[in-house]
Amino acid sequence: MEENKKNIFSMARSEKMLPQEEMLEVRNEEKSISIGIPKEITFQENRIALVPNAVQQLVQNGHKVIIEAEAGKAANFTDKDYSEAGGQIVHDIKEVYQSEIILKVASPTLQEIDMMTYNQTIFSSLQLPVQKQEYFTKLQSKRATAICFEFIKDRSNISSVRRSMSEIAGQTAIVIAAEYLANIKFSKGSMLGGFSGINPTEVVIIGAGTVGEYAARIALAFGAQVKVFDNSIYKLRSLQDKLGARIFTSIIQPKLLLKALRTAHVAIGCVYSPEGKTPCIVSEEMVSQMKRGAIIIDVSIDQGGCFETSHVTSHADPIFIKYNVVHYCVPNIASRVPHTASFAFSNIFVPMLLKSGQEGGIDNLLKTDPGVRQGVYIYKGVLTSNCISKQFDLPCQDIDLLMAAYLR
Repeated sequence: MEENKKNIFSMARSEKMLPQEEMLEVRNEEKSISIGIPKEITFQENRIALVPNAVQQLVQNGHKVIIEAEAGKAANFTDKDYSEAGGQIVHDIKEVYQSEIILKVASPTLQEIDMMTYNQTIFSSLQLPVQKQEYFTKLQSKRATAICFEFIKDRSNISSVRRSMSEIAGQTAIVIAAEYLANIKFSKGSMLGGFSGINPTEVVIIGAGTVGEYAARIALAFGAQVKVFDNSIYKLRSLQDKLGARIFTSIIQPKLLLKALRTAHVAIGCVYSPEGKTPCIVSEEMVSQMKRGAIIIDVSIDQGGCFETSHVTSHADPIFIKYNVVHYCVPNIASRVPHTASFAFSNIFVPMLLKSGQEGGIDNLLKTDPGVRQGVYIYKGVLTSNCISKQFDLPCQDIDLLMAAYLR
């Protein structure tokens, strides 16, 4: 009997069935972080990553925000706005780059990377189609942690920044079309939409993603007749459900698309390609058959454009006319409304930065937040992105393994 008791006791101990010490979670100590915001020097980039209200919120939570003088000028925010919010305005860009975290909208230039200190964290866009191998090797030489905000996901697995900018681009595209359609210098002086007694304006949208959805919403609100083309039946069905209205939808069949373009007053190209370059969907021959004074807004120009006649224009000189059709092909349409777009950025970055401080720093945030971790493409100088590795023939490692090695 005594031997049986010993066996049971031994089994219980091996299976941890006896009372154990309670294991309490060790909470990371909160940390004050310094955030640097340089003035954007990339062509046509007018946005800023944090608005004054956002700076105030960060400062009130014990963080330090260093802003280069006139960094918010293009988005209509003054240095006084930032200083009154608690931000520290500096005139020497090198002071900004002494911060623990650098927050930018456009990806840093090679000259800006040279100003970075070792082991810094930088949040910015990646803009992969325009990058070269030197960009990544320079960041690696600084042992930087580089986080691309286009790839950061929220709890619903949605890229919040990309979606916000796409919503802005879709709505702005229709407003731009309305401006040029009403301008007798470029078009016929027509109103986008319609009213009783006349045929409504016809708007053709190529692409049923977020840009296409919000372009359709605004066009319908104007009273226009909307036709949407996409090769994904799922996206077209989803669009119908989201809009709550029965609009014309079709997969991209050249004959049907040409028929719609011939009578269209406005054509919006908003096809997104995960490969980085959009296919040419509307040929030059198709454009030549469009109505005189029609407006083309090629939102896809960021990835090369989906109209064969498109070529990149600028905010300073946004349009050109070919076959009597007005072409608006400005990359980064959201930068046309930088004040609004900057608020959209701030709404995403502030909770992330506050959480970083609460978790004890960026490393702990990356450890606990898989959505933010998806945005990392370089971790402490080591490339962690497979797609970048394949494109530029650079070695990479799994970020989860790297973090386990650094944080254990």
